[in-house]
Amino acid sequence: MMNSILKLFISILIPLLIGGSAGFFTTSGVNGWYAMANKPSFNPPNWIFAPVWTTLYILMGIALYLVWKSTATASIKQTAILLFVVQLTLNFFWSILFFQFQLTGWAFVEIIAMWVAILFTILWFGKISSTAAWLLVPYICWVSFASLLNYSIWKLN
Repeated sequence: MMNSILKLFISILIPLLIGGSAGFFTTSGVNGWYAMANKPSFNPPNWIFAPVWTTLYILMGIALYLVWKSTATASIKQTAILLFVVQLTLNFFWSILFFQFQLTGWAFVEIIAMWVAILFTILWFGKISSTAAWLLVPYICWVSFASLLNYSIWKLN
């Protein structure tokens, strides 16, 4: 059986790798069209995004670890992990839609789907570990803010 430290490492590495990959598409957009786009007054400075997302990916990884190592039934764990994979996949593709393809309207639709997937992930994680569920609360809060920001940029441009 895999030891706990290795499970924790893998659990944190997965979201960080996905986030880092998405960051590739984000960087090209931030330095391109996004720099010239009209943004709302509440748009945070660009430097804040990397540390916030890194923190959120680490929290996601810890939450995933708590679910993975739990003694919950296989079907509950599988559903929770599947929901986690869905929300993380949506997270990855949002960056491509928004920054790479500049499809801010479609990115808004996609981020709403992501928000719903995060909510379901929180609910399923909560069946296994309340700590795991609470670790995802900052994530859904940030995605709520990002949704408002996405919508505003879409409408302003």
